[in-house]
Amino acid sequence: MSIYIIAAIGKNNELGKDNDLIWHFKEDMKFFREMTTGNTVLMGRKTFESLPHALPNRRNIVISTNPNYSAEGAEVVHGIDEALEICKDDTVFVIGGGKIYDAFIDIADNLYLTEIDSVCDDADVYFPSFDKSLYEREKLTDYFVDGIHFSHIKYSRI
Repeated sequence: MSIYIIAAIGKNNELGKDNDLIWHFKEDMKFFREMTTGNTVLMGRKTFESLPHALPNRRNIVISTNPNYSAEGAEVVHGIDEALEICKDDTVFVIGGGKIYDAFIDIADNLYLTEIDSVCDDADVYFPSFDKSLYEREKLTDYFVDGIHFSHIKYSRI
């Protein structure tokens, strides 16, 4: 199993506000789609509910502590260990939210972060802090859109 984290974060590790992404860039959506298509996406319940539907051409797995929760087009598990067990032969992209990122940050092989040179003062979900000295950093892309600079960065565990 390979575990990757993919997220778009602001200068202060902001991820979201009101159960939605803060920034919406078509270049970032394309990057996300290209990276995750054909693989497994793993997310928490709130992230799944923020989507219009299960993500096409991907195995969707939702972690929920509610034993009665169901998610159309997705498999529901009730904990990290169960998620790891049913994904043991997959390439897994952890796609949020904050609690799920926190649970996987120490076991992910690589992090694909869209680092956005902007701040959202009223964000309510943040990406976990991590020790960047444990990773090799590689800039994959660089954009300047609508006055905002952002880059796709791959962090590979050393």
